[in-house]
Amino acid sequence: MAVMYALFSLLCSSGNDFIFKLFARKPRTRGIFCVLIGLFWGILTLACFNVDWTTWKATLIWGSVIGFFSITANLLLIEAMGIQSAGVCSTIYRLNLVPVVFGAWLILGETVSLIQWIGIILAIGAVLCFLTLPDSGDSENKKLARIGIFMVILAAFLRAGMGLSYKYAFAAKADEFGVTAVIAAYWIIGGFLYALLREKKQVKIDKSLLFYGFLSGVFVAGITIFMALAVKAGNASVTLPIAQMSFPVTFLLSILFLKESVTRWKIFGVILSIAAVLLLCMAK
Repeated sequence: MAVMYALFSLLCSSGNDFIFKLFARKPRTRGIFCVLIGLFWGILTLACFNVDWTTWKATLIWGSVIGFFSITANLLLIEAMGIQSAGVCSTIYRLNLVPVVFGAWLILGETVSLIQWIGIILAIGAVLCFLTLPDSGDSENKKLARIGIFMVILAAFLRAGMGLSYKYAFAAKADEFGVTAVIAAYWIIGGFLYALLREKKQVKIDKSLLFYGFLSGVFVAGITIFMALAVKAGNASVTLPIAQMSFPVTFLLSILFLKESVTRWKIFGVILSIAAVLLLCMAK
């Protein structure tokens, strides 16, 4: 069942990235979108799991730290999706394992194996492939495309900070699902602040916004719930690589349904990314 749960988490991740791209194609309010995601995500999490609030201080503190990283990273990811390929954004975002390994080495004193170093080199090579743009095309569009890549790289680093914070949270006995509920609350708070401070003239709630918010909220809840069930039911060294492999599916969906361009550098970048994730996840 562990592999099945990990596959469900993979499908939810790829589906959510695709929803992000569909939403970001038009000038809709990103802030209220995140509010809706946090609302539906929080409700589903609290409905599916019992939260142990006996260690509420650790849960609240670390939930807040992780929540800040989470909402900031995903707002950057959504904004990047608006100006860059869904497949490229999804792939680079899943390479957050690279700064996680570096952070664990620098902060937690963990050892980086030879296999992990090879994975890191492959991940850097993948990003360089995505930065290789075709000669043809408008210079302004090329500039925006590069900005999108740098935005999603920053998002990946923030996502890595989120992953490292989880280790401290669980070491402090914070409740896993309580932390998730706090993160969802930060999506609601952060989304409102983003809409208030940056999108004053763009805030417009309509049926499409509610639809995308609900659908993404369900997918995000699915990512969290199925990953938790997968880790609980099986070995993390097996389930984590599976769950991280959502980006090839997103890449394929963006080609089939959004007709995004395919270049040899993009394909080569995705292949390098798959190899990098496998090496970074499976290294002992």
